[in-house]
Amino acid sequence: MAADARYILSIDQGTTSTRALLFDASGSPMRVRQKELRQIFPRDGWVEHDAAEIWAATLEVCRGVLTGGTTATNIAAIGITNQRETTVLWERATGKPLHNAIVWQDRRTAALCAKHKAEGKEPVVQAKTGLLLDPYFSGTKLAWLLDNVPDARKRAAAGELCFGTIDSWLIFNLTGGKRHVTDATNASRTLLFNIDKQEWDEEILGWFDIPKAVLPEVLDCCADFGATAKELFGAEIPVAGVAGDQQAATVGQACFEPGLMKSTYGTGCFAVVNTGARRVESRNRLLGTVAYRLNGETTYALEGSIFMAGAIVQWLRDEMKLVDSSAESEEMAREANPNSQAVLVPAFTGLGAPYWEPDVRAALFGMTRDTGAKEVVRAALESVSFQTRDLMDAMGDDMKAAGLTSPQALRVDGGMVANNWFMQNLTDIIGRPVERPEVTETTALGAAYLAGMHVGFYGDMADVAAHWRCERAFSPEMAESERAERYGRWQGYVKRVIG
Repeated sequence: MAADARYILSIDQGTTSTRALLFDASGSPMRVRQKELRQIFPRDGWVEHDAAEIWAATLEVCRGVLTGGTTATNIAAIGITNQRETTVLWERATGKPLHNAIVWQDRRTAALCAKHKAEGKEPVVQAKTGLLLDPYFSGTKLAWLLDNVPDARKRAAAGELCFGTIDSWLIFNLTGGKRHVTDATNASRTLLFNIDKQEWDEEILGWFDIPKAVLPEVLDCCADFGATAKELFGAEIPVAGVAGDQQAATVGQACFEPGLMKSTYGTGCFAVVNTGARRVESRNRLLGTVAYRLNGETTYALEGSIFMAGAIVQWLRDEMKLVDSSAESEEMAREANPNSQAVLVPAFTGLGAPYWEPDVRAALFGMTRDTGAKEVVRAALESVSFQTRDLMDAMGDDMKAAGLTSPQALRVDGGMVANNWFMQNLTDIIGRPVERPEVTETTALGAAYLAGMHVGFYGDMADVAAHWRCERAFSPEMAESERAERYGRWQGYVKRVIG
């Protein structure tokens, strides 16, 4: 590490934008640049990104934070966090993508997943990978590319092609094509990685006819991923930390002990609870995954996803025209009739964990003659709290069955957590404290911590945990009888939507 290294450069490559952030030694964000990402929809249910555009945007925003006298020599290391499961296939010799990246939201492989489910393979997949047979994950996307790009499977077997999630794609380009690698968290989201053995699974690769030669090497989250080509930034910078976005947020929230849980409220909601060195097999259709792998030691997690969180507020604003801004939703919810029994089940694109019902649709129940816009807004925000309760109860049940302590509190981040009414409603519905950190850029911060720990810019996990600060803690104020009544009403309406 150079003597004048003052920052970690964190690349946060997301679904809708690419960002670069500089973090100082205290873990505070000092500078940020962002570029929106074009969404491509070739057919109904298909979602793609231009991989070359992602790389160009990444280079642009990274160079954008190296201004005002800051140079590459001031950067101790680069950390990368990324939209998970999005799949790229490119030529090893030229770095040219053979097709648009297939995004995690893409559903084109639903029939392939259904075929393998019908053949009874899902229990084996879940036992080995922690995942379910769903188009969400990378493995079937890669199989589709190998089937549909001319000569792709033959070339892949010959070692001419590279598969990677976005982290691999960026590292390949940052290092001038020298490194084809990924980290254990991103590997754990491919449907191809045995998370117990920490290796690519030969049996599953055979089911999808995927040659092993196309796969990247899997490294720890803190590791030597290579150095940037000198011509990119004027000097080489080590790439030293990588994690998928939700795992990076788990690190950024310092959830390093079993039972510590974070929930990110962005477009959707992703809740992750640390289960320690022990992998917990879910009885509630939650996902088992790698939380992080450091010094060759794997820490596991349970994960549940909610499809609609911040997207519900966008729906209130853009489609229903009930609010003019996200901030207005807080005021309207606060002014709504507190005795309203209106309940929104926001299954606009189905229901995620623990239901996994992709074909059900949204419904608004319990309206009366005096139900107005404010009550609908309140019901919309409450639905996110109810879904979080669903996840926490499922996680608690799984962890209790495994002899572990269930989550006692919830650390939160994402755009919705600025809404104080939602924060109080969330703590009231889950019946546990909710903690909002001082630094809410937890995804990018987690990647920075991983890179910084590897090069000595930050200390160990205990030092990182000591950096975490709670900006505001929310505690339950709702009576247990009212909590039970409201949650019971929600559960009843969910059953009606599903059944």
